Amino acid sequence: MSRRRAYSDSDDDDVHSKKRRRVSDTVDIEDRLQSLITRVGEKSTSSLESNLEGLSSVLEADLASYKSKIIKILSECVTNLPEKMTVYTTLVGLLNAKNYNCGGEFTELLVRNLKEALKTNCFENARLIVRFMADLVNCHVIVASSLLVMFDNFVEVTLEDNIPQVRSDWYVYAVLSALPWVGREFYEKKESDFSKLLKSIESYLGKRQKIHVPALKVWSVNTPHLQEEYLDCLWAQLKNLQAQKWQEKNILRPYMAFDSVLCEALQHTLPQIIPPSHSEDSIYPLPAIVFRMFDYTDVPQEGPVLAGSHAIERYLIEEQLHRIIRTNHLERKDCAAALLSFPTKATIPLNYMIVEAVFGQLFTLPRPPYLEVFYGSLLIELCKLQPGSMPQVLAQATEMMFDRLNYMKTACIERFATWFAYHLSNFQFKWSWEDWSECIHQDAELPKAKFCKETFQKCLRLSYHQRILDNVPETFQPLLPFRPAPHYKYEKEGAGSLPGTMAAHQLIASIKAKCTPEEAIQCLRELKNPLMDEDDEPSYNPLKIDVFVSTLLNLGHKSFSHSFAAMAKFHYVFRSLAEHEDAQICILNTMYEVWSTNQQRMVVLIDKMLKTQIVEPSAVANWIFSEKMSQDLNSFYVWEILHSTIKKMNKHVNKLQTEFEEAQDKLDAAERKAREMDEEDYDRDPEAPTEERVERMEETLEAAQGQQKNLFLIIFQRFIIILTNHLAHCESESIDHNTAWYKWIIERLQQVFLMVTSVVFITAVTVKYEDNI
Repeated sequence: MSRRRAYSDSDDDDVHSKKRRRVSDTVDIEDRLQSLITRVGEKSTSSLESNLEGLSSVLEADLASYKSKIIKILSECVTNLPEKMTVYTTLVGLLNAKNYNCGGEFTELLVRNLKEALKTNCFENARLIVRFMADLVNCHVIVASSLLVMFDNFVEVTLEDNIPQVRSDWYVYAVLSALPWVGREFYEKKESDFSKLLKSIESYLGKRQKIHVPALKVWSVNTPHLQEEYLDCLWAQLKNLQAQKWQEKNILRPYMAFDSVLCEALQHTLPQIIPPSHSEDSIYPLPAIVFRMFDYTDVPQEGPVLAGSHAIERYLIEEQLHRIIRTNHLERKDCAAALLSFPTKATIPLNYMIVEAVFGQLFTLPRPPYLEVFYGSLLIELCKLQPGSMPQVLAQATEMMFDRLNYMKTACIERFATWFAYHLSNFQFKWSWEDWSECIHQDAELPKAKFCKETFQKCLRLSYHQRILDNVPETFQPLLPFRPAPHYKYEKEGAGSLPGTMAAHQLIASIKAKCTPEEAIQCLRELKNPLMDEDDEPSYNPLKIDVFVSTLLNLGHKSFSHSFAAMAKFHYVFRSLAEHEDAQICILNTMYEVWSTNQQRMVVLIDKMLKTQIVEPSAVANWIFSEKMSQDLNSFYVWEILHSTIKKMNKHVNKLQTEFEEAQDKLDAAERKAREMDEEDYDRDPEAPTEERVERMEETLEAAQGQQKNLFLIIFQRFIIILTNHLAHCESESIDHNTAWYKWIIERLQQVFLMVTSVVFITAVTVKYEDNI
């Protein structure tokens, strides 16, 4: 018995061991397939054609056992490796020629993926799938007429009623962006149907609204380069390609080498693909402006020629550069290396096109695709990898942008200054400043003078005051920032005559003696309220606030950590002194008096005050537009504070909204479960919220939404007031209203509105303003 048991146990172990080996072998083979497929097209000693032919034979041999895995890997490559699209269309074409069923199953999966991407608002993935399908026509995998039917269905979206224009724009763009690959095939085999499709697109492009274009332009004028809307630019490029009978030379087409094999393959007809209906939850890509900085006259004559703005080569190269940035935006070194390894770099002025693409993304309105610091770090990596040429191109671009500052949007000038300061900080703040000496004698509100002044302020954040003085010529002294130091009036000469001096000195001694918040309040107890004459019961005491806040900030001036620690310890005092908005504005005014020479300190302190709820967002907005801040209203740091305040408010509301919706879903699920079961059998989920808790969450959310709405109303009303006052003043004085001040303010209004448009619609805020605003 014991021997049979031992034998049985041993046999069982062998069975499990064989199963583990089979699983391990399967995993190894699948990993090998993944590696072979994803790495095809990379640098190799063999030609691309021979690698594709060898890989197709290897995959054909594995189709019997791993067909679904192979098809899945290939479908993932469609959206994950779009830069090698024609490589994979060729591979699919070769597999289809060898195994018709494999080609059919891949096409079916591609169609399912396209429908799912459209349904789930993954529009960039959907566009890549559409383009892949278009190139499969060239590989004799998909019937050209069935693709044309799908394109017709896409273009018919433009005839739908009551839809946003961005919906029809995207479907037209999905078709147009695929035509450089498949246009020649349509022209040769389906010319009549293709012409009808192009006429429908042309008709739509001719009647669509373009009121968004001025708001999205980087420059307000079209000289020296036309700032075109993305669909108009692509259409002009395709019209030029049509004039060339749809023949271009930039797209790698490895399937041409296998034409004799592919043309014998059976093709698949696409099923009817109808775009899903529009819903309120659909989020379509926003329109964009094609950024232009260089033309052929800016590029050295001895090098490759830069294609014209309406050449299809410009679109194809730029899109690939943007794709590289998108793929590698989390790794700046990999991104820089990939950009400089562009396949056709020998035939194009690559450095110029890279710099234009990077700044094009940095200046995208209303916001860049990625963090602003990414673009600065990327350009530094590019300069490191190409020290002999890239710094010169970047310097040329900087000079050109400086020359055009008078026509650049305010938001872009701010990003330009931030980037330039960051770039200078990595190159010892060295620059040919004398070439910009013209701005020294200009009005400080004019763009060039403002840009230099704000750049020096940004440099100060990245260095120290004396170093800025040492690296900038003395002639620029009027534009240089003051030495950042706190202004504590209770220790200045003549402070004895100020009403709060004695209490301030007493407070200093108490804080140094590690007093409690309650003891600090006692130090302020004897201070009389200067508002008592105006109001019998004033809501706050400005003298107490002034003494306490200025003293605390002065004591914590050594570092941000000191300031934060002081604010945390005496948080109770802040809250007791500033229960109302007027008191919170008084706190901000006192902070401004202490740190008016240190913009970064003010930005950080207000951010901390918002986080700790010492001040409310509405108080910050009212303070920014107050009379006391009028002299700083056009300073960039003020708008940095306002944008940060808006973002914090929106983030807070979104967080509460998500929490409420999740709690409501859990409550609904618990109630459904309770209805389906008997009361005796029902065991309530302890994690499910109660109805009372959900009601409290809803009340909290509604209160936050009310604060959000109030914030937007304050901001837009204050804009209207200051702009109306300006226009009235100019009219009464018979002077032109279009001053430098007006330019800054009106473009700040546009910037804020673009940032919060969707939230404004959600909160149903209605803002009336003059037509010329």
